[in-house]
Amino acid sequence: MQQYLKFKAQHPDTLLFYRMGDFYELFFEDAEKAARLLDITLTTRGQSAGQPIKMAGVPYHAVEQYLAKLVKLGQSAVICEQVGDPATSKGPVERAVARIVTPGTLTDAALLDDKRDTLLLALCPEKQRLGLAWLNLASGEFRLTEIGGERLGATLERIRPAEVLLPDGQAEALAPGLNAALTRRPDWHFDQEAARRQLLEHFRVQSLSPFGAEDLGPALGAAGALLQYAQATQAQTLAHVQSLTVERESAYLGLDGATRRNLELTETLRGEPAPTLFSLLDHCVSAMGSRHLRHALHHPERDRARPAARVGAVTALMDEGQRLVRVLTGELKGIADVERIAGRIALRNARPRDLSSLRDTLARLPDLAAPLGEASAPLLTALGQDLNAPPAALDLLTRAIASEPAVLLREGGVIAPGYDPELDELRNLNDNCGAFLVELEARERERTGISSLKVEYNRVHGFYIEITHAHGDKVPEDYRRRQTLKNAERYITPELKAFEDKALSAQERALAREKWLYEGILDQLLEAVPELQRLARALAELDMLTAFAKVAAERNWCCPEYTEETGLWLEGARHPVVENELLAQGESFIANQLELSPERRLLLITGPNMGGKSTYMRQTALIALLAHVGCYVPASRARLGPLDQIFTRIGASDDLASGRSTFMVEMTESAAILHNATEHSLVLMDEVGRGTSTFDGMALAMAILRHLLEKNRSLTLFATHYFELTRLAHEYPELANVHLGAVEHGDRIVFLHAVEEGPASQSYGIQVAALAGIPAAVVKAAKRELRELETRAAVDPLQPDLFAAPAAPEPAEAEPSPLENLLATIDPDQLTPREALDQLYALKALARP
Repeated sequence: MQQYLKFKAQHPDTLLFYRMGDFYELFFEDAEKAARLLDITLTTRGQSAGQPIKMAGVPYHAVEQYLAKLVKLGQSAVICEQVGDPATSKGPVERAVARIVTPGTLTDAALLDDKRDTLLLALCPEKQRLGLAWLNLASGEFRLTEIGGERLGATLERIRPAEVLLPDGQAEALAPGLNAALTRRPDWHFDQEAARRQLLEHFRVQSLSPFGAEDLGPALGAAGALLQYAQATQAQTLAHVQSLTVERESAYLGLDGATRRNLELTETLRGEPAPTLFSLLDHCVSAMGSRHLRHALHHPERDRARPAARVGAVTALMDEGQRLVRVLTGELKGIADVERIAGRIALRNARPRDLSSLRDTLARLPDLAAPLGEASAPLLTALGQDLNAPPAALDLLTRAIASEPAVLLREGGVIAPGYDPELDELRNLNDNCGAFLVELEARERERTGISSLKVEYNRVHGFYIEITHAHGDKVPEDYRRRQTLKNAERYITPELKAFEDKALSAQERALAREKWLYEGILDQLLEAVPELQRLARALAELDMLTAFAKVAAERNWCCPEYTEETGLWLEGARHPVVENELLAQGESFIANQLELSPERRLLLITGPNMGGKSTYMRQTALIALLAHVGCYVPASRARLGPLDQIFTRIGASDDLASGRSTFMVEMTESAAILHNATEHSLVLMDEVGRGTSTFDGMALAMAILRHLLEKNRSLTLFATHYFELTRLAHEYPELANVHLGAVEHGDRIVFLHAVEEGPASQSYGIQVAALAGIPAAVVKAAKRELRELETRAAVDPLQPDLFAAPAAPEPAEAEPSPLENLLATIDPDQLTPREALDQLYALKALARP
């Protein structure tokens, strides 16, 4: 307990997994917490200060699955291993902290999501600026940026870290709204000068200018805290973190948090992984390609040079009936996750199967690179040149690692035969023990003349030669008695004793030798890590481009055209995800046109609910985003001018945790657009003003519309049910009215989903309500109210209260009375005089008060 408490004092806020033989044990409060989180048994053992010691544990061979569960819950764990030898230790076996597992510092394959990067981020505030640094420990990618405080939400939505480090003194102010595991660190860890010195020492440079980071302030503080924390969790320096990238906000097409959510890039509005743009595009055959695709969708580039190069590569891949795609896909299928293996080599926790799969991947690179040498696209040619295996690493892995190594090093059988003579000798001793004993027995029988002599082994006495008492006079002088039995004697010879010493320790020494050799292999491979990281980037890019080509061919997408003219021109445009869902149901998607230009900057979209306005708007944004990623787009033709940002104000949602109603969220998002949109921004606004009273909402929508036209001058799609706004087309020539068509068929409505010029004739809201299952009586009453409202609006369009009682109200439509019902059944021409008299009495009775 003293030893345990010493380690626990160093990590008071983290669950401590303390190795005891075949189990990791947790004690005291840690045991209670782990039992609750992991659903394991809580027991007691011994006493401390007169109280039973609470205790819970997990088997050492199954610890990874328990750690994975903890990490998903946002928890961290300290792994304390036995480093001493129990056989020789006096007192408690020596132990040491081997690693610290936190949500942002995962490297083990069992804990990582294959298709998602796990990022650790640090925040350092300074006045009105925020410094951010984030690290992908599995790959070694290290990035910095500085932003204004108002951009924090959008930036974190883009990066999506798993864990965020905060300075302790400002954690309370920064923590609200951060959707990640939060870890407080001492304020002095964020000191900028100390961080600068630490970075210079880590990268072994005299200046940060080569990285473009010399002029940064709070970002360096964040980088220093992050690097210190990551090194502490791994208990070593981070040899694979060999570069620093400074991101500038202007490098990427601006997408705020609301836009990323509304466009459902990598998860739906309900937080599900499909159907999304990522799930549709992810035809990658490697985990590296999938992660690269996810990153690309959240980082569309503003400068269109790289997207254009990618589009050119996709075009080349689609030539010759996609022959090149089929060849590359076949070669990529067996590719290992080189990026993460390189990281594990640098952190010295790569497993044998990592190295064997890396060897097999490196050996296949020539077959993968060969067809790229003939490609017409410069990007493909460049990628082919990057697919070169580090020759020294490939040679070492081929010579040193067994063709099918064991899963774990402790199981043996990892080092290839012939790599190390001493290991081969130890293995021969262990493997050929039986043959040696048979040979020795034959020699000794011949030497002694004792035909019944036996050479055998048992666990208690080891190796021995057994001779019955009847042949006791023939025992040679070099035999030494080891054990006396009733009918025989057991002996040992110097030769057998020497063999015994070797054989009994051969397996143990072989495992120790393998471990030592394996550590040496990792040391040698460390030099190849930069080349492996470059290779991983090329493989991921090639895999993503191949996936783009597959989707483009299957879905009949077109190559986007880039122009310097301001605007967006689309023909046959479709929403990729909605189209895919409809095709799965055997239905077709109605494609539409779109034109936005300096002379036609704003499309005012009217039409019925369910008519397709939101889909039309979202597909426009997705096409623009895909073009800036470097992918073909779902249209028959697409021409795009320069864009700097995409904004969306679509849908209704509240933020009750922050005390914001649906309307407040709507206005906050609208404010962000009006403050930040430029003439090169694409703006989508849907149903602005609907969260308040009719005239308030209409007034706000009118004012926002005017501001977008006069001040922002953005390329805008503005959907509304306020038909009064359509009159602005007479005032602003840059505004064009379009609508989604629908027709009534009897009591039903049919949505055409086709965009047509001009304003809609009506909203069809009551018809849509009927489709939703609103009771018929309510629908009928709504129609009646609508007629009254339309009548009053026709008399006085500016009447302030449409619901006030009219001067001469029309009588409400009432149910027929019994008298009216009876009259309706009487046909005078068919009545006899007696029947007519009877009906007259009946009518008189009904009319009597």
